[in-house]
Amino acid sequence: MRVGVTGHSKLVPECVDAVRAAIREALEAEAAGGSSLVGVTCLAPGADQLFARVVLDLGGRVEVVLPATDYRDRLKPEKRAAYDELLARAHVVSVLPNELSGRHAYVMANERMLASVELLVAVWDGQPPDGRGGTADVVETARASGVPVVVVWPEGARRG
Repeated sequence: MRVGVTGHSKLVPECVDAVRAAIREALEAEAAGGSSLVGVTCLAPGADQLFARVVLDLGGRVEVVLPATDYRDRLKPEKRAAYDELLARAHVVSVLPNELSGRHAYVMANERMLASVELLVAVWDGQPPDGRGGTADVVETARASGVPVVVVWPEGARRG
């Protein structure tokens, strides 16, 4: 089972455990058929990294689609260690041919991810899109292309 993720990168610290548990519950329900689990992510802070950790905890593999060559450099310094650790544990890493991160690169990465998955987990508060490349846009694109979406937004979840 190949599962992608989209979600908010700025979650308040108090809700992280609840979001992680909800992602785990969604993935366990989908992987119950005994198929091997592959999680496809861009490894952004927040939802993407929580998803990657859950996939690994469940014995699955992580595939990473990096939007641009400068993606790591755009992370805040305090976010790089977690990113580096998860990237090192990935089985496949694809770097798109963009030098600079930004909306265009994120849209490309999301399109690549969606083209390779059977299901999308969306850590999403249900708010409408605020432009291309964001969580709501990815959910709309997935639904329009026939990729099933499981929305994860447990009680108490909030964006920071």
